[in-house]
Amino acid sequence: MSDTELVLFLLPSILSLLLIFILFQRKHARFNLPPGNMGWPFIGETFAYLKPYSATSIGDFMEKHILRYGKIYKSYLFGEPTVVSADAGLNRFILQNEGRLFECSYPRSIGGILGKWSMLVLVGDLHKDMRTISLNFLSHARLRTQLLREMERHTLLVLNSWRENSIFSAQDEAKKFTFNLMAKHIMSMDPGKPETEQLKKEYVTFMKGVVSAPLNLPGTAYRKALQSRSIILNFIQQKMEERIGKMKEGEENLEGDDLLGWVLKHSNLYGEQILDLILSLLFAGHETSSVAIALAIYFLEACPSAIQQLREEHLEIARAKKQSGEKELNWEDYKKMEFTQCVISETLRLGNVVRFLHRKALKDVHYEGKERDYNNV
Repeated sequence: MSDTELVLFLLPSILSLLLIFILFQRKHARFNLPPGNMGWPFIGETFAYLKPYSATSIGDFMEKHILRYGKIYKSYLFGEPTVVSADAGLNRFILQNEGRLFECSYPRSIGGILGKWSMLVLVGDLHKDMRTISLNFLSHARLRTQLLREMERHTLLVLNSWRENSIFSAQDEAKKFTFNLMAKHIMSMDPGKPETEQLKKEYVTFMKGVVSAPLNLPGTAYRKALQSRSIILNFIQQKMEERIGKMKEGEENLEGDDLLGWVLKHSNLYGEQILDLILSLLFAGHETSSVAIALAIYFLEACPSAIQQLREEHLEIARAKKQSGEKELNWEDYKKMEFTQCVISETLRLGNVVRFLHRKALKDVHYEGKERDYNNV
């Protein structure tokens, strides 16, 4: 086929795409929207938005768009028209009016990976019910007696794996620590076991596609994430069936203390809901905690006085434990970590633990005397 024939063959498709793009632009021109750029048809500005950037900044994409359009601008991200806000006043207004003018919502592409019963996707009473189940599992007594002890044990496992004068990635170690801790409390999986390492491998692939361009094509991060999601859910399904079988046979063991066992015994959720709940908690607990730990290490490196004060606080706790003959940390020790809590709070203030929050407008919104149609924010 010659070049001329190829052009003539593709011309109808190209013209159709351009026509759809023009109609799309005209449709949104009717609304009183902030300035901005909708980008290319279908993909919009998603690729530019997803370029990696330091967690201590807002990224090159945001900086350029704010400089050009202001702190509130329109774009087309993850397959949907979106209003992006870096304005503290509007962000506060959105959060204060959640449930009335706005509701938690994520693009269909992200929701398709997380699952329709994920706590990150659900709204209203359904979200409240899922959240209540999770909070009931993480009761105050459980935090004091089990979670604290397991956190100390997993921390020591990571620290003891480091060789003297070795070089390692703080972010990778933080992710390893948080994944192993979440896997233990959710499904009683021990670190280093083949099934745990295999699940971790699939989870890493899954995470790379959660926030990616929604292109369900062979070889894309999005397609690979969907495939890994299926493998992870099949794994959880198998674990769940094993637990149900043991419960029917009257076998009681320590596995009943994890989230999976607790949900099976104390909730009315059915299979698909349990699978999405487990996956969403694994996702939410792992990502935010690992980023926060890595950022704390990053910020502390630039503040020797904070490191010294942090060291003194923990050495004082260690000396008191030695004098009392105790070894494991307890809740009273945790309450003495006042400066440690200050470090955590300052880390969350300075760093971007969550890349973005997504909200959907329930109606036309008036902000600063202007009526604007904020659909996805």
